[in-house]
Amino acid sequence: MIRIKKEGILLHQTNLEFENEGVLNPATIRVGDKVLFYYRAVQKGNHSSIGFCKLSDPLTIEERLNKPILFPEHDYEAKGLEDPRVVYIDGLFYLTYTAYDGVSACAALATSTDGLQFEKHGLIVAQMDYAEFKQLAETNAPLDEKYILYNDFNPRLWDKDVVFFPRKINGRFYFLHRIKPHIQLVSVNNLSDLTADFWKDYYLHLHDHIILTPKYKHEMSYVGAGCPPVETPHGWLFIYHGVHETPEGYVYVGCAALFDLDDPSKEIARLPYPILAPERDWEIRGDVDNVCFPTGTALFDDTLYIYYGAGDEVIATGTINLTELINELLSYRA
Repeated sequence: MIRIKKEGILLHQTNLEFENEGVLNPATIRVGDKVLFYYRAVQKGNHSSIGFCKLSDPLTIEERLNKPILFPEHDYEAKGLEDPRVVYIDGLFYLTYTAYDGVSACAALATSTDGLQFEKHGLIVAQMDYAEFKQLAETNAPLDEKYILYNDFNPRLWDKDVVFFPRKINGRFYFLHRIKPHIQLVSVNNLSDLTADFWKDYYLHLHDHIILTPKYKHEMSYVGAGCPPVETPHGWLFIYHGVHETPEGYVYVGCAALFDLDDPSKEIARLPYPILAPERDWEIRGDVDNVCFPTGTALFDDTLYIYYGAGDEVIATGTINLTELINELLSYRA
């Protein structure tokens, strides 16, 4: 069994109005020897924006802005910008986040050439009623009953955790997304292909796009995309979150799987246990208890730094040897 070494809390909330309730779930990307760090900042009343800091090395804050770098400006994000992820493809930073308007929570996209000034491109997932999604998804095959359990109380479809692969594969964009309880995969030549008709056809064949389903006890309730996939010689490393229900509520853990480099829909291996689980006080008790929610990584030599929201209140860091993790995964081939 291999586990993440916990390096402790990296970022706390401050008294600044935009982050006086909590900081959590950061998007991270290595640029040279530094790490750019985009985090969800929560203001009292549960209004979220995206804060920014720069790390001089994986564990040291060099600069931290005193105001959000991205904040609500449009109706689709009126109640908050949540849980960013970031990659760099062909000269552009692609930053995805969950836009919450008070009714639905759906993934949106912003891009930047310098990592500081971002242009928003709006929602990039389907905007449809849950009833329409259900009708489409049930057309060709029965829908897993958990889709109904986790979604039928929302009038609008919630589609979160959009995470881009850090490069194009065979000339195409690939990204993960999550409609509970599974992780799904999208592949397009251009992001402009993500039209209403695209999504209708996609959901007609939903079962063909599901790539990760709950399998083990620690993820039995649902799974969701976590950090952007890490490319290794043996496949794409997925660090994702798994959730299981207990008498005290849901427990969020960090999990690991390996997928094929040329066809990311093919699972190569998955660990039958979590590599990150709530154990410390700041993970067990928080705004939401029992949460370890990994969303960003940075690779330095053979050490993978994993950044995660803990207790939905602070941001912590863990480390793991990448070679050892891949070798452990390969001992559990699918």
